Amino acid sequence: MTKRILIVCTGNICRSPVAAAMLQQGLTDIEVKSAGLAAGQGGVEPRIAALAKADGYDLSQHQAKPVDRNLLANADLVLVMSAKQRQLIARTWPEMLGKTLLFGMWRTDKPIDDRDIPDPYQRSDEVCQLVYDTIKTASFAWREKLLDTGSKSVW
Repeated sequence: MTKRILIVCTGNICRSPVAAAMLQQGLTDIEVKSAGLAAGQGGVEPRIAALAKADGYDLSQHQAKPVDRNLLANADLVLVMSAKQRQLIARTWPEMLGKTLLFGMWRTDKPIDDRDIPDPYQRSDEVCQLVYDTIKTASFAWREKLLDTGSKSVW
């Protein structure tokens, strides 16, 4: 059963907090958290936070959190934004690889080997919007898969 999901990106200030908020909506029996592989301190990047707020997601209380073994171990499913992040988790915590998947794996607009969600940090407003929209699409796809399986494993 998938009851706890951890969404991971690099800094935990752009992609993963937005993805966690979006995925959490409508999944009342699943806890969704986020963390970053190189997280520092601070809240969500202002442009991403504004896009999320316009869609009804309040990320004002979010504070970046680093990934650690405990967060990974407590998750039933770990979703990363890129294949490189999955490889980093595999190198650092090899026992977590089996439950670590790409957040964008259900995207149909890209070939199977190109479903990473790029980092919008310090990029243009257009890139931020594109990444935000991609996260939204991927979140809806994951939510649908999780709801269709009744929270049972989808992998």
